[in-house]
Amino acid sequence: MLSAVGLLALVSAQPNLIYIMADDLGYRELGCFGQSKIPTPHLDRLAKEGIRITRAYAGSPVCAPTRYSLLTGKHQGHAAIRGNKEQGGFGPNDKEGQTPVDQGEVLLSEVLKKGGYRTGIVGKWALGGSTIGQFPTEHGFDFFYGYLCQRRAHNFYPPYLWRNTDVDLLNNPVYAAHQKVTMPFSDSEEYWRRYAGTTYSAGKLADACVEFIRDKDRSKPFFLYYAPTLPHVALQAPKEWVNRFPREWDSKPYLGENGYLPSERPRATYAAMIAYLDHTVGQILEALEQSDHAKDTLIIFTSDNGATNVGGVDRDFFQSNGELRAGKMSLYEGGIRVPMVARWPGKIAPGTESDHPLTCYDAMSTLCEAAGVKAPKSDGLSYVDALVGKRQKSRPFLYFEYPEAAAFQAVIMGRYKVIRPNLKRNLSQVEVYDLEADPSEARDLASARPDLVREGLAIMRREHVRNNDFPLGLVDK
Repeated sequence: MLSAVGLLALVSAQPNLIYIMADDLGYRELGCFGQSKIPTPHLDRLAKEGIRITRAYAGSPVCAPTRYSLLTGKHQGHAAIRGNKEQGGFGPNDKEGQTPVDQGEVLLSEVLKKGGYRTGIVGKWALGGSTIGQFPTEHGFDFFYGYLCQRRAHNFYPPYLWRNTDVDLLNNPVYAAHQKVTMPFSDSEEYWRRYAGTTYSAGKLADACVEFIRDKDRSKPFFLYYAPTLPHVALQAPKEWVNRFPREWDSKPYLGENGYLPSERPRATYAAMIAYLDHTVGQILEALEQSDHAKDTLIIFTSDNGATNVGGVDRDFFQSNGELRAGKMSLYEGGIRVPMVARWPGKIAPGTESDHPLTCYDAMSTLCEAAGVKAPKSDGLSYVDALVGKRQKSRPFLYFEYPEAAAFQAVIMGRYKVIRPNLKRNLSQVEVYDLEADPSEARDLASARPDLVREGLAIMRREHVRNNDFPLGLVDK
């Protein structure tokens, strides 16, 4: 039994934890990862004052399953949620939410709360809807502000957001977030009249983060999971932010022909969304400094998957995924390798870099170790040593699967990757890549390395547990 003095010492020794996971942010979309067209000074500052992780991986190439893996520590072969299965449609009056996380699952929020933390989530939940038992506040979070449903998050000017279990009405009109037009509008202001509103949700989310950080309860450290919806489409940003980028970038508007909302200036709007994301991180850093939390806070920033090419996004123009192959909805590197930076004053040496392979399902073990809280058994491995420059424990593999699109399995074993990219049609198609020598996955080594094929397939058979809600193509036939 800890004495009052011992308890106070434990609390003071526990760092605050902020885990930021952007939405569809590509590997090369930050300045510190090579982006040249979009300024990201606050995130570049985090890298300068901390560490840049060059081989960080999402749990899945899409939203909900990555968020599930993050909070449970389970890889997708063991996951209950492996895809974006919806509870409703895309209309503004349809039921909200995706497949709910089970009440019996032990989430990172619950573990840290029991370990003495005040817990909050701001942004996108995507692990349930508005039914009793599915709210984040019923899964270990003391505070929630944002979107329950990822489909509603396709609109950055929604009529409302959620605060805990209540609706927070915004001064925005109601309209569908998926529309298209056949001809450009003759009046450019028509895009703003139809597809904007008064209150930009990304600003409201940033305000909620600042509110949570500045809470006057100093008796507990805090864990903030910030899940901004930027830069996921639809292409929407405040006009003054769009106007920061060259008009000559956009010779024609996007008419909604590839999903989501039309945009007069698609490239400039996408750049504005990433710049605004960086701005919200700057607001968080300022709040930490003003609240005297900056020196005792571990911040980790990453993305839930690679960049998309739908909804008017031109990822080739921005080289969003760089040299990496493919993007969102694929287990090639462009779909799952994501940018990651972290800062922890006094622990992480400024300006450092690590190529240790890690993934979002390592967050449970990592944040629990940083907090001094016992982590439940999971598929993850703490990467605290990699962050602080110590010798990091190696691991034999990282495992991934994705049952949607073409259906994929992949195993990363050190520098090598074994992937089955077409499980809905071809069980025997297996490819092998040397990620160090060939990060763009252009040279298939399968015929030259049958040993790696055998090893990868053995891991795939062992790690995949059938999930009837998310069958893995021909594997589960």
